[in-house]
Amino acid sequence: MSNSTENSTSGAASITKKSTSSSLQNDLLLHLNTHNELNTWSYANEHNIDHQLVIGTFRSIQSMGDIIRMEQKTSRSIAPTDEGKILIVNGSYEYNLFKAVPVDKGIEQPELMKLPNANIGFAKAMSNDWLQVDKSCKPYIVKRKVDNVHDDIKDLLIRIQSMQLLDPNAKEVVDLKKRKLVEDVVVNYFIVTKLAGFSTNIAKGEAELTADMLQTGSWKSLNFKQYNFNAKGMIPSYGCLHPLLKVRTEYRQIFLEMGFTEMQTNNYVENSFWNFDALFTPQKHPARDAQDTFFLSDPAITTKFPTDYLEKVKQVHSTGAFGSIGYQYDWQLEEAQKNVLRTHTTAVSTRMLYKLAQEKTFKPAKYFSIDKVFRNENLDATHLAEFHQIEGLIADYNLTLGDLIGILYEFFRKLGMTKLRFKPAYNPYTEPSMEVFSYHEGLKKWIEVGNSGMFRPEMLLPMGLPENVSVIAWGLSLERPTMILYGINNIRDLIGPKVDLEMCRENPICRVIPAKAED
Repeated sequence: MSNSTENSTSGAASITKKSTSSSLQNDLLLHLNTHNELNTWSYANEHNIDHQLVIGTFRSIQSMGDIIRMEQKTSRSIAPTDEGKILIVNGSYEYNLFKAVPVDKGIEQPELMKLPNANIGFAKAMSNDWLQVDKSCKPYIVKRKVDNVHDDIKDLLIRIQSMQLLDPNAKEVVDLKKRKLVEDVVVNYFIVTKLAGFSTNIAKGEAELTADMLQTGSWKSLNFKQYNFNAKGMIPSYGCLHPLLKVRTEYRQIFLEMGFTEMQTNNYVENSFWNFDALFTPQKHPARDAQDTFFLSDPAITTKFPTDYLEKVKQVHSTGAFGSIGYQYDWQLEEAQKNVLRTHTTAVSTRMLYKLAQEKTFKPAKYFSIDKVFRNENLDATHLAEFHQIEGLIADYNLTLGDLIGILYEFFRKLGMTKLRFKPAYNPYTEPSMEVFSYHEGLKKWIEVGNSGMFRPEMLLPMGLPENVSVIAWGLSLERPTMILYGINNIRDLIGPKVDLEMCRENPICRVIPAKAED
């Protein structure tokens, strides 16, 4: 009994599916017969049908012979995000919050702010001049400033969903994008036109010639699907290099040409000792606050350190050593143990210099790195919470500030920059320190292109490096020169979840042309 019921149900579902498919096929053919041309995306939206179902039905018709032509097209559109779809059903936050305010007496602000998404709704309602706050009493009372309002946000989202508003540059659409209520989408659709064999009454052709057809001779009266020997296969997907990777390769090649060795930078998680303390950065420095640095909760601390080195770092911070008076404060191991997402690749440089100092005989070295760092930044058109840092350093006997300036001129010459200026600056772990500026011929002004300096003795001598060994270093970001080279104004168009993959596929090869050395 059970098997019979299941088979019956399955058969009914199959019949329904075939019936629906046949009905859609007839509707599509009748529409095409009347209008001569059909846009699959527009038709699907107008009739509230799955777009892929429309395409699949037309492909089935196309396989029956010389009936229709399908030409693939691509266009950009906008559509509500998941959050935007929720607002279409429930209304905008500001409208719902306005409706929650009683007409006459108003409502206490703390009570009003208990509503879902009240912060956003209150800010928008106040910006729209819908509400006012009576501060003459405690707690504040929120009252209506107008009798009634219309939910324009919901109406706008409905228009976008129904494709009545598709201009991504319209002001109202841009505002919705900022609120992450709509997003850009790439639509692949087909333009369908009639061919010579078009008819509104077509029978599904046979796909195979069977032995039974040959024996009975029924093949003589059957309609077979035609083979399309000119059909093109699907274009295989292919990978592509992101602009950042292209520019990174150019910078890496410059370092290698100058005889530098690349450091391993695969540890995004670093402890505060190597990230800050070993660089002679005091434990109360603002850079070590949670507002600037991402601290890990699990694992929260590191307990393994080179003991002798840690004690020397503690001494140079607390009471001073190696000719320095230090910072004169109570250095805490607990602060040094805290794990962070590294805020600069200089933490890697510190580990490499310490490793270099442990060698029996010191050998001059040149290192570089290009990798991600993380900082708790406010996100805007030029700042992200993660970005790439380019860093180079040279450790050798008796290096001077003149050596640093000379290597900077050669490095930036290979980047096409010959007009350089240097401005004194402050870094906890370098002295002297310099900001590097280059004259931008296009902007007709000097712009900052990097930072540099000589590592302090308080950083180098605790490692065990000889007293007459100096380390010069410099660094810059990878994103800023990439944005300049590719004409990108917003860093979020270069890296992040909203990056247009077509931009990655179609952007040109990056070439950094060295400038000629000046006499």
